[in-house]
Amino acid sequence: METLAMILAGGKGSRLDILSEDRAKPSVPFAGKFRVIDFVLSNCVHSEIYNVGVLTQYLPRSLNDHIGIGKPWDLDRQFGGVTLLQPYTGKKGGWYQGTAHAIYQNMNYIKETDPDYVMILSSDHVYKMDYSKMVEYHKEKEADLTIAVKPVPIEEATQFGILATNEEMKINDFQEKPDNPSSNLASMGIYVFSKDVLIRRLEKFCNQENSDFGHHIIPQMIDTADVFAYEFTGYWQDVGTLKSYWETNLNLTGLVPEMDLYDNKWKLLTRSEEKPPVKFGPDGQAIESLISNGAVINGKVENSVISPGVFIEEDVIVKNSIICNDTRVEKGAVINKSIIDKKVIIGSECQIGCSGEKRANFELPKILHNGLNVIGKGAEVPEGTCIEKNCRIFPRIEEKDFRNKLVQSGSTVRPQT
Repeated sequence: METLAMILAGGKGSRLDILSEDRAKPSVPFAGKFRVIDFVLSNCVHSEIYNVGVLTQYLPRSLNDHIGIGKPWDLDRQFGGVTLLQPYTGKKGGWYQGTAHAIYQNMNYIKETDPDYVMILSSDHVYKMDYSKMVEYHKEKEADLTIAVKPVPIEEATQFGILATNEEMKINDFQEKPDNPSSNLASMGIYVFSKDVLIRRLEKFCNQENSDFGHHIIPQMIDTADVFAYEFTGYWQDVGTLKSYWETNLNLTGLVPEMDLYDNKWKLLTRSEEKPPVKFGPDGQAIESLISNGAVINGKVENSVISPGVFIEEDVIVKNSIICNDTRVEKGAVINKSIIDKKVIIGSECQIGCSGEKRANFELPKILHNGLNVIGKGAEVPEGTCIEKNCRIFPRIEEKDFRNKLVQSGSTVRPQT
């Protein structure tokens, strides 16, 4: 077997706040009917990589249920296919402590699979990429390690591993999330290692406390090994923050979005729910929006993403929002610039994100400050409630948890104890 893909899918996703309160970041809903991890799994299959290990850890049940035996991605195979790799106790076991440590803990799996090359992949990015071309590039360069790279806005460079190359694209400098980046060429968190090189480096530099590729493995290789950059020119977006998650979803509603979900040559595969067709009532309307199977639209939806099974009653207005599976929005409610998770009930005549000062959230000002509201899974918002801006409503909130009908900008509503 030539290539084994190892997908890192165990992160908590703290920058997604309450969207990852009950699930791992890769299983967060995306574009209506999909999950974030569907992109990397689909890329593997379209790249003809059929040996895939998925490393899970944080709240894995939702992710495990979604992947199952891998049938939607043609990964339910007698030989190879998808393997879910959880942390374990026992000899050299324990929780994953960093990206490199997670791979180190699954060294036996890599040795038994015995590929020529190992791809290390993140699971919280939105993009289409033919990994086989990167593997071929790695072989042509006779590289020990190849890193996929992409230019990013210089003001965002502090969020990435930043590198510099010579004319032959050999990497001669690498800094993980530098305070003062020297360039804007960013690592995409996609690596191709020659298998023997990966094993030797992990055995030499990985420890049991906290080992990360960006901090502990790659810097050690720059001066002592052949490390090359593979520049990716297509669309790629990190959806690890509430702002980027919201923006990336809504960008899909444009007439010609950068990410084409309708490309039959590179289909985005997923485990679909069996739902009836979309239904519009006599006054139902949707403008520049994604409406998923099983949704019932009796109000007006504009520039929004509506997931399977969402029910929108009469006289409802939804703008610039993401509404996830099986949520119900009752008569006369108005929703603007909000992310509403699964199985939420929005009571009649509610006003969400429609008024108030643009004051950052008091608890998480760095994460929630652009006027966006987030309502967690299974919450019940009482009728007539006004939720202003930059508010957080925790999962499974009930009517008794709201102290009054006005939730002021920057507030957080938690379950009352």
